[in-house]
Amino acid sequence: MAVPSWLERLRAASKTALMQDGKRKIHYLFEDGKEMAEEYDVKTGQLVSRKWREKNTLGGSGNWQVEVGEPTSPLLGALESELIKESSSNPVFMRRDTLSSFQWRIRNLPYPKEVYSVSVEKEQRCCVIRTTNKKYYKKFSIPDLDRYQLPLDTAALSFTHANNTLIITYQKPKEILAAEEELQKELKKIKAANNGDGDCKTQ
Repeated sequence: MAVPSWLERLRAASKTALMQDGKRKIHYLFEDGKEMAEEYDVKTGQLVSRKWREKNTLGGSGNWQVEVGEPTSPLLGALESELIKESSSNPVFMRRDTLSSFQWRIRNLPYPKEVYSVSVEKEQRCCVIRTTNKKYYKKFSIPDLDRYQLPLDTAALSFTHANNTLIITYQKPKEILAAEEELQKELKKIKAANNGDGDCKTQ
């Protein structure tokens, strides 16, 4: 039996929408019990965040895992001072996409641009960041390419460095741009609630 495509899975999922703070929030519930929550900027249509959650071994809801957007919840701000936390000077890895590309930012990397190399490992289906001074090493995958079963393309990858931040850009392949356009048409058909209550609370 053929595996349904990612776009088909998104269409089949139970979806609720919420308009709040200039963002369109979409909550997906898949047949296997997994949940996905996305936020889009209403004006630009740009994806602001994407989080995943699945049932834990006892059948309850697990914690949200951030795929796109800020890595920690702003709700933790008040509690952070009482918790043991990483040094604020440690590198912070996060993904923040644009309409035409996947983009990752790693803050707190003070070394000059020539220290870094970013490469595609096609067999392992991941990208690798290395530094000649051996101070930073990171492997990361692009889940969107995995979901659409698309190959990684070295030519799509580029990087720059500014303000102690390494910015890695991967141009979205035309298949993903077309699928995202289709999905946006689908999402516009969902009637969105306009207040803070409803099924879309993801905190």
